Amino acid sequence: MLKPSPDLNASPAPEPDVPAVRVEGLGYRYPKHVALDGVTLSVPRGSLFALLGPNGSGKTTFFRILSTALQPGTGSASIDGHDLEREPAAVRRRIGVVFQAPSLDGKLTVQENLRFHGLLFGLRGAALRDRAAEMLALFGLEERRRERVETLSGGLKRRVELAKCLLPGPPVLLLDEPSSGLDPAARREFWRVLERLRAERELTVVVATHLMDEAEQCDRVALLDGGKLVVVDTPEALRRQVGGDVLTIEAAEPEALAEAVRNRLGLAAAAVDGRLRLETPDGLGAAAKLLEAFPERIRALTLGRPTLEDVFLARTGRRLDGGGEAS
Repeated sequence: MLKPSPDLNASPAPEPDVPAVRVEGLGYRYPKHVALDGVTLSVPRGSLFALLGPNGSGKTTFFRILSTALQPGTGSASIDGHDLEREPAAVRRRIGVVFQAPSLDGKLTVQENLRFHGLLFGLRGAALRDRAAEMLALFGLEERRRERVETLSGGLKRRVELAKCLLPGPPVLLLDEPSSGLDPAARREFWRVLERLRAERELTVVVATHLMDEAEQCDRVALLDGGKLVVVDTPEALRRQVGGDVLTIEAAEPEALAEAVRNRLGLAAAAVDGRLRLETPDGLGAAAKLLEAFPERIRALTLGRPTLEDVFLARTGRRLDGGGEAS
C-alpha cells in the first residue's frame, strides 16, 4: 500500500469535503494571446479527471499553474485546500507532476533518479531507501534499477517518471499528455498502472489529453477550447447531450449535399472538414432515406454512437483535432 511520506503528514489533513483541486475564475494571458479565460472547476478526491481539448486550448498552461511553475494571472487555485499563491511549498509537497517533456536524467540509473528526487523532498537514510524500494517494486522496475534511463524504452521511462513523482507520496497526480510518444501497448500498460494505483489508495489523478480514448476512461471530463471551459460532466452524460446516432457521409460536394439534405429531408446536416455529418435519433432510418434520395452523391456512409469528439463538435463547431469548422 502506497503511504504518504513523513513530510506530508507534518501538515494537518484537509477536511473530507475539500476538493483535491479547486480553481475559480482562473485566467492567464501571454503577450500575444489569452491562454486561460475565467476557468472554474473542482476535482473530487480520489477521482480520475480529464482535461480534454485540442492543442492550444490552455491545458498545459493550466497544469503549469497547478504545479506552481506559473502564478495565476487572475482568479485563484488550491490543491488539497492549500492556496497556490499563498502556500506554494505546501502545494508542491502534495503533487506529483509528469509533464509531456521527460524530466528524467538519462545518464543516471533508475535507482539514482529516484534517490535524487527523494532528496529534494527531504527524504534521507532508511526512509529514502525503503521508499525507493517500494516504488521499484510497485512499478516492476526492480530488475532495471541499475540500468541507465537513456537505455530504456518509452513505456519503461514513463513508469520511472511515475515512480519518481509518487515517491514522496503526494495525494494528487498531475499528468500532461502522459502517453505522448508511447506505442499502443505501452499506453495501455500506463493506464493499467494508473487504475491500480487509484484502487490501492485515494489518489486523485488529473490528466490533460487530446486523445478521446484516454478521456473516456476518466470519471469526469472538462472540455477546454481557446482557454475557456466548455462543459464538465461524466463521459456518459456528455455523450447523452448529443443523443441518438451520428451519421458521417463522404461526398464530392459535402456543403452542397448538406444543403440538399436539409431542404429535401429536413435533417440537420453540416459539412465538417470535407465530410457531411448529422445527428439523428434514428440512424438506420435516416441512412436509408439518404441512400434512397441521393444514391449517386454519397460515396460512403458511417453510422455510429456519439463520442466525445461529437460532443466537442456540437459545443464548439470545431473538431477536437483542430480540424475545419462546421458550415
